Amino acid sequence: MANTSPSSRVALSKTVTAVSWTLRILAAAAFLAAGGAKLAGVPMMVAIFDQIGAGQWFRIPTGIVEVAGGIALLISASAAFGALTLAVTMVFAILTHLFVIGGSSVPAIVLLLITGTVAWLHRGRFAGLVDTLR
Repeated sequence: MANTSPSSRVALSKTVTAVSWTLRILAAAAFLAAGGAKLAGVPMMVAIFDQIGAGQWFRIPTGIVEVAGGIALLISASAAFGALTLAVTMVFAILTHLFVIGGSSVPAIVLLLITGTVAWLHRGRFAGLVDTLR
């Protein structure tokens, strides 16, 4: 039978919190760097968005979403929403790599797994929002 004593729940909670913060910091660093590069017009990012063919205007909102999501990951109250937003962004990044520009989609897949895990760990925030909206 599983040990469900208060001390084991506290230890689990501390472990989950540590995992959450580690993943959130890693993802935030990646998204702040990538989003900042898009907003700064780093030549590599300009070239990627030229290759996508949607125009350079699309680079700016993408960078804003990544920077805002990276910041949201570092704020506990908004981590779930930032993670979900960035996970959806990574789904589209993977699809773009697979069907439009080529290249490796592994970094986007890794970031999808990280942000998806953070969203799942903080899924209680979504339930709270749904309850508030009812």
